[in-house]
Amino acid sequence: MDFLGLDLTVKNHPELDTGFVPLAKFFEAYRAGAAHPFALAVEREDGLVSVYETALRTGGELSEADRLYVDRLAKALLWMRGGWKLIACGSDAAGAYLESVYAPGGQRDFDRGFMEGVYERPFAVERRAYEDRPAAKESPAPVGGHLDGCRIGLDAGASNLKISAVADGECIFSESRPWRPKGEADPAYHFAHLTAALRSAAEHLPRVDGVGISSAGVFVGDRCMVASLFLGVGREDFDRYVKDIFPRAVRDLGADIPCVVANDGDVTALSGAMALGAAGVLGISMGTSEAGGYVDGGGNVTGWFNELAFAPLDVQHEAARDEWSGDVGCGVKYLSQDGAVKLAAMAGIELPEGGPADQFACLRGLMDRGDARMEAVYRDLGVYLGHALGLYAMFYDIRRALIMGGVAGGPGGDILLGEARRVLAGEYPGCTFPVEAPDSRVRSLGQSVAAASLPRAR
Repeated sequence: MDFLGLDLTVKNHPELDTGFVPLAKFFEAYRAGAAHPFALAVEREDGLVSVYETALRTGGELSEADRLYVDRLAKALLWMRGGWKLIACGSDAAGAYLESVYAPGGQRDFDRGFMEGVYERPFAVERRAYEDRPAAKESPAPVGGHLDGCRIGLDAGASNLKISAVADGECIFSESRPWRPKGEADPAYHFAHLTAALRSAAEHLPRVDGVGISSAGVFVGDRCMVASLFLGVGREDFDRYVKDIFPRAVRDLGADIPCVVANDGDVTALSGAMALGAAGVLGISMGTSEAGGYVDGGGNVTGWFNELAFAPLDVQHEAARDEWSGDVGCGVKYLSQDGAVKLAAMAGIELPEGGPADQFACLRGLMDRGDARMEAVYRDLGVYLGHALGLYAMFYDIRRALIMGGVAGGPGGDILLGEARRVLAGEYPGCTFPVEAPDSRVRSLGQSVAAASLPRAR
């Protein structure tokens, strides 16, 4: 396949989305002829820096392929690692290009504004010589796996609060409490439900030695910087009452109780690592969106963003557009309910009125009844996933990929995983890690129990 003057070798294409161009294959083809050393670094909180060593094909003015490479690499690093600053080292032209697209009103204005909100400082792009590139500074933390003492674990989902009381590794109480947080504008609603859930678990323990909380969102130092649970809360109230809502709820139980708050994707990966006795676990949940989490080779949580939904996957000119960010080709439109709905429309399946959740429920019913058209949808989802894992392996040390979520469930999930394994083996032979669904050991541990293991006991 000729793409921007590069020869892309892609052996496995989707049946329905015939224009799909996997970013991993573009990266491979581009790097094959790249000889000019280049490093792209991202800086986040507390001076932490991730550095990606690579090379560019040209040493001066950028070609279209150069610009696409630099753009998609920067986007991937920002959403996988997080950061308020990009540092382009070894190419003045690449630095100038990134300055233009991440300027206010530029092509990546959404990403710039989002990262500014998370890190509470102006977004910046810096140019350096390759010899002056920064050293990596990471802070992997051995968070989780602590089951001694009396603990509470809380998994804050979009429709339920799942709470567990754990004593010396044994779950002695667990319940799921309904709530509807997204439409509530008053943060007092959220605080009341969180404290009530924590108290219900505390009643079953002689004392509370630590509380771990799992929630969708972006957290910096246990502070909630962005979270869909609080979409209804205004900006002023969010800053005043929501950013520290989880630690405040724990302090309602006791002032000196250790508390750790983590992204639910990381806790999912942690639960897999704990149950399987493994490390280097990348967890991907294919549901309403695409969620990601990672536990590194040392069994540590990294503090990285891992927001795979907004990292790019597809570089075809007509790639699917995400309504929220405005960008195209990102995981949210491929490894999610939206991805299944998009493919079903391509397969000529008539969809009911309603949102993606209602439409996907209809599609899942068709699959459960053996509709052959849905088999093609799931095969394509598997092709997407196989190429996505080949891409993620360029950024993560993956030793085990754990795939979960409603889209990966049921009989369609078996097709999806089988295709992903086939594509990964055929296209990316260096990726020898297993790709699997959670087994009984992972499911029995549970998200809220894994969350309970996050803090060290006092």
